[in-house]
Amino acid sequence: MRTSDHPNLADELTAPKPRKIIALLVMQANHIVPTTAMARELWGDNPPASVQTTLQTYVLQARRLLGRALGLSPADVARRILVTKFGGYQLNLSQRSVDVNEFARLAAEGQQAFIEGEDERAVRLLTEALDLWSGPPLVDIQAGPLLSAEIRRLEENRLTVQMQVVDAKLRLALHDQLPGELAGLAAQYPRNENLHAQYMLALYRCGRCPDALDVFRRLRERLVDELGLEPSLKIQALHRAMLAADPALDHGAVPTEGNLLLDRFAPTAPGREPWVTRRAS
Repeated sequence: MRTSDHPNLADELTAPKPRKIIALLVMQANHIVPTTAMARELWGDNPPASVQTTLQTYVLQARRLLGRALGLSPADVARRILVTKFGGYQLNLSQRSVDVNEFARLAAEGQQAFIEGEDERAVRLLTEALDLWSGPPLVDIQAGPLLSAEIRRLEENRLTVQMQVVDAKLRLALHDQLPGELAGLAAQYPRNENLHAQYMLALYRCGRCPDALDVFRRLRERLVDELGLEPSLKIQALHRAMLAADPALDHGAVPTEGNLLLDRFAPTAPGREPWVTRRAS
């Protein structure tokens, strides 16, 4: 939380519960946050008897903080910024003043550019979206059940954008830029098959087929040992294509259907192989 005069405004509010209140209000900016939701975030299923009074105290602290940042009195903040609504509170902010909203806007525009085949524009927009991240979401908040769900949502959205940037770069023949980044992502998400498929294809196109096959081997061992599952048919098809040196894996041969790389390796009908094998035949 920052303004032009306060680069890290939230540091002025050290108490954990008021910080959680502000985080919850920011994540739901321009929407009413019920007091019941606030209480659940702060105390779970065991709120104190004085829950309403305590929440009012935390909201007052938040208004004072916002007032100092914006040069407004707490009364002005209560009237215009952090307002009381029936059953809850609402934090009024412009859409672009919240990084989460700006990330969502840039990601949506980048994803549309990707769908339309404008890969350079997609990479630019999606990278701008990722550049808004300065670390894990809400890292300085002791998240309760609601904020924990928000953190998971944000992390999933970030990962989706990261994978789409990789797909766009693969279509632009920028595979030589990807192995280092994908090695880190595959280690961070060791069961994510799409990331491993991207890593395999980037290595393969860099002339590192043995390394690409080793990525599959490690993924399979992990899935079998930890979950008792074989890899999906999609990534198995990619693995077989690499063993056969299928020319369909070369740059320019991968079609644009599907939102993520593995979508393009799915069988189209029972008993039929994915597009890779059909193309090679």
